[in-house]
Amino acid sequence: MVNYQMHDLDGIFHALADPTRRAIIGALIQGPKTVGEISQPFDISLPAVSKHLKVLERARLVTRQVRGREHHCRLNPQSLAPAHDWLSFYSGFWQERLDALDALLSEEDHDNDEP
Repeated sequence: MVNYQMHDLDGIFHALADPTRRAIIGALIQGPKTVGEISQPFDISLPAVSKHLKVLERARLVTRQVRGREHHCRLNPQSLAPAHDWLSFYSGFWQERLDALDALLSEEDHDNDEP
């Protein structure tokens, strides 16, 4: 298993735990956006969106660049790598378990088909 700092993973999973922050990540997949553009689809205040962005920035999932009065945010997809690697490690574990269950169920079906 890839060994990442646990606080990095904790920060990433904390940031991704909120549906608004996941929606912001989804919006930024399309490309950089200003904070105003990010806030448009949400029924929350601009300061609330800014707080969500700060959580994403602390997790290094989003970077912000200030140009005059506009704040431009960009997704930092490389920062998702620790979470992806961690989940991938455990997906192998679950795949082995599901394969064993499938084999067991197939064996039971075969045994039940015999006269």
